Amino acid sequence: MVEIEELGENELERWLSVSNAVRPHDPLTPAMMIDWCSQADSMLWLLATIDGVDAAVGHGIIGWHAEPGVAQIEVSVLEIWRGNGLGTALLERLSVWALAGAESFADGSIDELDTESLAWADRRGFTEVGRSSMLRLDLAAIPRPEIDAPDGIVITSWAEHPDAIRGMYDVACEAYPDIPGEESAEMAPFEKWRDNDLAGASDRPEGTFVAFAGAEVVGYAKLSLSEALPDTAFHDITGVKRAWRGRGIAGALKRAEIAWAIDNGYTALKTYNEERNAPIRALNERHGYAVEPGTIRVRGTLSAAP
Repeated sequence: MVEIEELGENELERWLSVSNAVRPHDPLTPAMMIDWCSQADSMLWLLATIDGVDAAVGHGIIGWHAEPGVAQIEVSVLEIWRGNGLGTALLERLSVWALAGAESFADGSIDELDTESLAWADRRGFTEVGRSSMLRLDLAAIPRPEIDAPDGIVITSWAEHPDAIRGMYDVACEAYPDIPGEESAEMAPFEKWRDNDLAGASDRPEGTFVAFAGAEVVGYAKLSLSEALPDTAFHDITGVKRAWRGRGIAGALKRAEIAWAIDNGYTALKTYNEERNAPIRALNERHGYAVEPGTIRVRGTLSAAP
């Protein structure tokens, strides 16, 4: 018999034992999930059991790094329990929840090599709306780079200049909509952007770098640090104001992140790059990042009976 229950924050270890088994390359911790929940408008964790055995999980997020009217939904089923209707049952519960939150669509991410899950989503009306490759840099295989900023540009950490945050927001307002697939996303007000993008458990002012031209903030780049992967740092965002692009500022910010990661004992840097984002992909490949299989973002219309 299949049963689905909603879990609270104190039960996340049980939820993660299934999620991390399905997605071992992208592990999560309870603190990370609670951090996401604190930043979202609403979040739901579901666990599906079959004959009393934990077999599948799902979660939904509303109001966090998504377009208005679009919920984020993920479903993960242990391989030995696939084909028993667990994924469909979880999707139905999550859809009802998201519809009650006035959402009309759902986005989800699927490993691009997981053809079985892609076919499952396709049968339920989900279509591809974006594709991101994983890029990885082996820090043990490279020398520590010099930042080598362009003439007139000074690169410093946000920790050294906390008053740069308003200028960083101005950069984000230009950079975020220019990411392929994010053109229609609404830029959050300053306070919400600050709390969601710079005040999470994975964010560090000393791991965030700002590019100044005189007193003007013209770019910034931020690392995301995962307690689940303590030897790996993740590139979160690299943004430069439109008028200042093409001058080597993004490369200098990238080298500042690489140097900081090496200095602080990290062995790898990873990032997801949307395949249509040619400039950032070229920048990462010039710095030695190797392309690995990534994820496909799919979107479907919400229905109470998928």
